[in-house]
Amino acid sequence: MAGTSGSGGQGGSGGNGGWLSGNGGDGGTGGAGAVNNGGNGGAGGNAGLLSGNGGDGGTGGYGNNNGGSGGAGGNAGWLAGDGGNGGTGGVGGTTNGGSGGDGGSGAWFSGNGGAGGAGGQGIANGGDGGAGGNAGHFFGSGGAGGGGGIGLSGNGGAGGNGGNAGLIGDGGNGGNGGGGYISGGNGGNGGNASMIGNGGNGGNGGTGHWTGTGGAGGSGGKLVGQPGFAGARARATTNSVDQ
Repeated sequence: MAGTSGSGGQGGSGGNGGWLSGNGGDGGTGGAGAVNNGGNGGAGGNAGLLSGNGGDGGTGGYGNNNGGSGGAGGNAGWLAGDGGNGGTGGVGGTTNGGSGGDGGSGAWFSGNGGAGGAGGQGIANGGDGGAGGNAGHFFGSGGAGGGGGIGLSGNGGAGGNGGNAGLIGDGGNGGNGGGGYISGGNGGNGGNASMIGNGGNGGNGGTGHWTGTGGAGGSGGKLVGQPGFAGARARATTNSVDQ
């Protein structure tokens, strides 16, 4: 609901899954702030102990001043399941966009990390993208980082870093930096692989449309395991993009 004055209320958190198995509930959307700031999105609920996926984080509310942040994704359980995705940051009507929420972690034995939420657009500066969640210990890929929001009169938001993989799996890609009227946001770094898999690609730097510079490309993730295992080192991207 939109507030008649002041700031919007925060979205509620999603409920946790059942003790044995079950998915976490999604977080609620932050309320709009007609005068001041948008409310933050609620966090996604955590999954049950053995199996289930974490709930997604809620979207940040629109703010006449600053947009609300997106909620974090819920974490998966112990045996199998994926982390929830982070919520998108809210739009900032006169100032800054809200940050995207971080993705939840995959289940300890096997599971993928959730993706980070995108940063919200800001009339001044764009919000930063959320980080991708880490995968489980043995199997799973890291979540992708969220893209930075566009800064319509200021700077673009930075892309979020990709999550790290388990022993077998790929690192998540870094998010692209948002374009800015002045300077573009930096791209996020790619997540690391462990034993078998590839490091994630670094995100592209955002375009600086007026007086500033383009954002730097993020670094590619590394293969950090023992020699003799398959895997490849990813390279950072260098192209500038409009997010």
